[in-house]
Amino acid sequence: MLEGPAPEELEAGSPAPCAASCHAQRVLQTLNAFRRSGTLTDVVLRAGGRDFPCHRAALSAGSAYFRSLFAAGRPEHGPAVVPVAPVASEAAPGAAAAALAVVLDYVYGAGVRLRAEDEAAAVLALAERLGVAGLREACARFLEGRLRAANSLALRRVAAAFSLASLAERCGRVLRQAFVEVARHADFLELAPDEVAALLADPALGVAREEAVFEAAMRWVRHDAPARRGQLRRLLEHVRLPLLAPAYFLEKVEADELLQASRECRPLLLQARACFILGREAGALQARPRRFMELAEVIVVIGGCDRKGLLKLPFTDAYHPESRRWTPLPSLPGYTRSEFAACALRNDVYVSGGHINSRDVWMFSTPLHTWIKVASLLKGRWRHKMAVMQGQLFVVGGFDGLRRLRSVERYDPFSNTWVAAAPLPEAVSSAAVVSCAGRIYVIGGAGQDGVSTNKVQCFDPKEDQWSLRSPAPFSQRCLEAVSLEGIIYVVGGLMSKIFTYDPGTDVWGEAAVLPSPVESCGVTVCDGKIHILGGRDDLGESTDKVFTFDPSNGQVEAQPSLQRCTSSHGCITIIQTLGR
Repeated sequence: MLEGPAPEELEAGSPAPCAASCHAQRVLQTLNAFRRSGTLTDVVLRAGGRDFPCHRAALSAGSAYFRSLFAAGRPEHGPAVVPVAPVASEAAPGAAAAALAVVLDYVYGAGVRLRAEDEAAAVLALAERLGVAGLREACARFLEGRLRAANSLALRRVAAAFSLASLAERCGRVLRQAFVEVARHADFLELAPDEVAALLADPALGVAREEAVFEAAMRWVRHDAPARRGQLRRLLEHVRLPLLAPAYFLEKVEADELLQASRECRPLLLQARACFILGREAGALQARPRRFMELAEVIVVIGGCDRKGLLKLPFTDAYHPESRRWTPLPSLPGYTRSEFAACALRNDVYVSGGHINSRDVWMFSTPLHTWIKVASLLKGRWRHKMAVMQGQLFVVGGFDGLRRLRSVERYDPFSNTWVAAAPLPEAVSSAAVVSCAGRIYVIGGAGQDGVSTNKVQCFDPKEDQWSLRSPAPFSQRCLEAVSLEGIIYVVGGLMSKIFTYDPGTDVWGEAAVLPSPVESCGVTVCDGKIHILGGRDDLGESTDKVFTFDPSNGQVEAQPSLQRCTSSHGCITIIQTLGR
């Protein structure tokens, strides 16, 4: 008989926590020893052809299922036999017995001893069925510790079946980070179409190059081509075909027999080919690198004016928003200009004109990492803008030192020549110019009389003519515009709002309010967000502030500052190999 504490100890207060814990542990150890030796047992659990003598009281204390079962019955003369069915119909008898043994060890305080993921899954299922609290967390921790690329898909199914949020999150992370390895395993080939499509669509997929994504998709289809060829287009929509190496696209994609036989996939291949010829204007989303690729979207900031607007800044730098890292690029040769125009064509950077009346045009070759002088403009200008359409550059309007210009010039990079295009209906300088939905839009700016206008001039290349669209809800100059998913966004002009224009409906709207108004700022689209960099504030001084606007949620957020206060600078987005 165990002795209790002396009366004076009880009067002094409750037992110390350590003493109580040690006492409870000794009681559980004794009960577990009784269970293993069959001492004082009053019930037998049977699973997989194996019997487990137990104590009704201990089972009731540790299991909601047994507590309910035994409360409804009466003790019998001999030990009752309670069958515990296998967790799943296909479970082997030995597996069912092993899972029950682990559950009983836990109920009797002997801890949890697991050896393999399938055993942990079986124990988890049995513990859920028997209502054994606490064992769920122990199994989840074990599975998280055993998580690898090879079993990530199997464990994700376990996490989904038992609503294990932490395990599901960790599985998703491993799937993304080790996608190339995951896609080689048999579990990947057995995924449902929805699961494969969701993986391929993930912008954070951990692939260095897009070729790995295409090969994974085709491997899954070929595993059961007769049944899965109908999924080809759906999966190929999530492969960023414009990011494939051109030679790979020709030899491996367009020449693939399954794709050649698929009429549904033909438009996707034609769109990718257009991207190779025209650049990113043919498919911005599909040409956007995934987050962890060797390639990444970077923002290039070129020159500009200093805080007071007196000095011309000679710097050219690339900024990677994901890592928040700046990388210096070669400076524009003989840089002495301001109020020039800049844009990107087929991932090369073009800079044209500038103060005073310059005709120079320079191209920064991304592959060669150097500036190259190309054919000069037909007419010198500054305070103009450039836009890209159908694989060609368009220089629009501006100022020549005497008057605002109506002239428009078109540049063909293949022949390195400029030709005159249809002139603007009305001369403007410092307007916003942007291409969208196959047309060029010229918004606002200063007219020939020097007064700011609200007119929107639209150029249709098919008709080779200009027309006027619905006027803007503002009359401003020193504006900037970008297009994203068929909508034009206009900022600058010391306006406190971001305005939108829908070319399809010819309707203006308001997208967001800016923390502070700016003009002559840099605006570009990077990673699906609109970046607003620098510019002049309402005091006429350049700023180093940076903001992003996310059209998906309508939020404007402050970002890390520029390296220096800058206005009237070039600001465009290109794709660059990280680390260069």
